[in-house]
Amino acid sequence: MIEQIQASSGFLKERGVLQPEVGVILGTGLGGRFVAAIGDPLVIPYSEIPHFPNAEASFHQGKLIYGDVRGRKVLAMQGRFHYYEGFSMQEITFPVRVMKALGISRLLISNASGNMNPSWRKGELMLVDDHINLQPDNPLRGISQQYFDNPFPDMSEPYSKILNQKLSAIARKKNIKLHVGVYVAVSGPNLETRAEYRFLRGIGADVVGMSTVPEVIVANHIRLPCCAVSVLTDDCDPENLKPVKIEEIIAVAAKAEEPLTELFVELIAEM
Repeated sequence: MIEQIQASSGFLKERGVLQPEVGVILGTGLGGRFVAAIGDPLVIPYSEIPHFPNAEASFHQGKLIYGDVRGRKVLAMQGRFHYYEGFSMQEITFPVRVMKALGISRLLISNASGNMNPSWRKGELMLVDDHINLQPDNPLRGISQQYFDNPFPDMSEPYSKILNQKLSAIARKKNIKLHVGVYVAVSGPNLETRAEYRFLRGIGADVVGMSTVPEVIVANHIRLPCCAVSVLTDDCDPENLKPVKIEEIIAVAAKAEEPLTELFVELIAEM
């Protein structure tokens, strides 16, 4: 893995990705507005990067975008990888390790998630304060620990308190509704049954999704401060559950892009 990380980062340096400060992972249906905010962008398809997962297996855009946001060098993933698409946990999280090798010191993550909190509504945003991992594998399993000095990373504070405080302050200043809660990660790709929503809510989760947690685990493994914001794309009330289509989820996510982008851009400027 170390050799693959070096090969990927070396290739990107040769292409002009030099000293990025902030990494960004853009979730399902998200990214257009944030990408538009990147000045003088350098766009590199995942397919050109040595050892990157095969993005053709994913229905997301597969592009790495490097450029300037409010005076900071940013490296953004437009399109992430998911366990339900058949990728291994190591493949899903490999780009995080490459971005750290290139020099990023902060990681910002967005995702689309189902809302299980009856006090909230779809289209709103939630700052992830903690998570519950129900995915069936772990990105650290089987990794040779001789190459890492943090074999059992502590997860008592998986999301940076400093970054979360900054995001909350920005949201208040800009009058953006930003809930704070718990994200639960499942494998997917199916959505949940009524009984499963009751169970997930009962164990302490506010929203449910199929991503983010693997990347956060690896970020903590390599001591990379991170934060995550969920876009609530559908309401998951088990007593009033209605069918939902992926097209509807993406449409709701697109509408929430503006406040999400505003939060991330302002946070980058304040770093």
